[in-house]
Amino acid sequence: MITAIIITVFLLGYIAIAFEHPLKLNKAASALITGVLCWTIYFLQSESAHTANEQLLKHLGEIASILFFLLGAMTIVELIDTHNGFDILTQKITSTSKRKLLFIISAITFILSAVLDNLTTAIVMTSLSSKILSEKEDKLWFAGMIVIAANAGGVWSPLGDVTTTMLWIGGQITALSIIKHLFLPSLVVCVIPAIIIAYRFRGKKIEAILQSTGTAKERRDSKIILFAGIGFLFFVPAFKTITHLPPFMGMLLALGLMWVITTIIHKSKEPEVAEKFTVAKALQKVDTPSILFFLGILLAVSALQSFGLLKELATLLTETFKNDYLIGIALGLLSALVDNVPLVAASQGMFDLGTYPTDHPFWEFLALTTGTGGSAIIIGSAAGVAVMGIEQIDFMWYLKKISWLALMGFAAGIIVFLLQHQLA
Repeated sequence: MITAIIITVFLLGYIAIAFEHPLKLNKAASALITGVLCWTIYFLQSESAHTANEQLLKHLGEIASILFFLLGAMTIVELIDTHNGFDILTQKITSTSKRKLLFIISAITFILSAVLDNLTTAIVMTSLSSKILSEKEDKLWFAGMIVIAANAGGVWSPLGDVTTTMLWIGGQITALSIIKHLFLPSLVVCVIPAIIIAYRFRGKKIEAILQSTGTAKERRDSKIILFAGIGFLFFVPAFKTITHLPPFMGMLLALGLMWVITTIIHKSKEPEVAEKFTVAKALQKVDTPSILFFLGILLAVSALQSFGLLKELATLLTETFKNDYLIGIALGLLSALVDNVPLVAASQGMFDLGTYPTDHPFWEFLALTTGTGGSAIIIGSAAGVAVMGIEQIDFMWYLKKISWLALMGFAAGIIVFLLQHQLA
């Protein structure tokens, strides 16, 4: 009975998020209400309020680490934008063809998300493409492709996606093996939708990019902030590897250092002029409702996890399909509806290294499906949620226009993986 109630609350919350525009209710409100109600039900049925509280705080710690990471990355990107740093990059793009531009943006996103991570890359590339494009519809199509490319690129590197990192740290995969076996399938996941979307833009041109008209000092400041910001974003995964601290710690350090740099650059300006370039001002511009939405949806999913529903679901899938690849596909598609992190965590708990040793194809396949399956729905991945907030993408628009493309790439990537495994 209790299980039925919490699933109903979760589904109603999901529907409210999907129909945000017809309801004229911000998705953040629906997500927060859903998250709190799910945990309220969990507390009311729990035998020990103390144990339930410990569960909530444990999950809140994990959620907060993602939110602080997101907040830091979005603020750094906002600082670059305020200082017209992206203008330096956009002026390097000489092609006026929207079709070529889509391929350039997709390729950069795919590679960059493996080096940084898919969340940071999605934020940077969406901000960059929105500076180049003027039409809202174009921005939405590019943003949808960025979500697919960022999630695909994050899969073949141990640093690119949080689930791949979890499998790497857990000893299920090794860095060299995941790169060798998942690069080609991930590339196909990205290329298939890119070719289809590019067909839509054939013959279409972008407006000429205006050259920067700032003073020599302003252009110098722009370069400093751009290179410092991008450099610090690259520094985050390196900091994590060296110190073993969570990624959000590196991001907060990066934000603090950016604060120092902006203070030094603008110290000679009048306070009212310098104010618009400060970190404090950038923080005000960050899309807070999107961060609250992320908080709400992750709280709801963590409540389902605490109920043991995700573990039960993983067990049910195993008993139903009795096939490694069918289980992987099902978990991948499921990761579009619920966060892929608890799904992979549940899989790690269910299937030990005795059953599937390190670098077994099952783990690599699981990394591929859960990493790329989230692209099927805009809120199925952290990158999707971030891009949704930046470009104000409607849930239903993405579902109608982008989801089928993401699923085509998903299916093509699986076929390539299976062929690669058969031929090996």
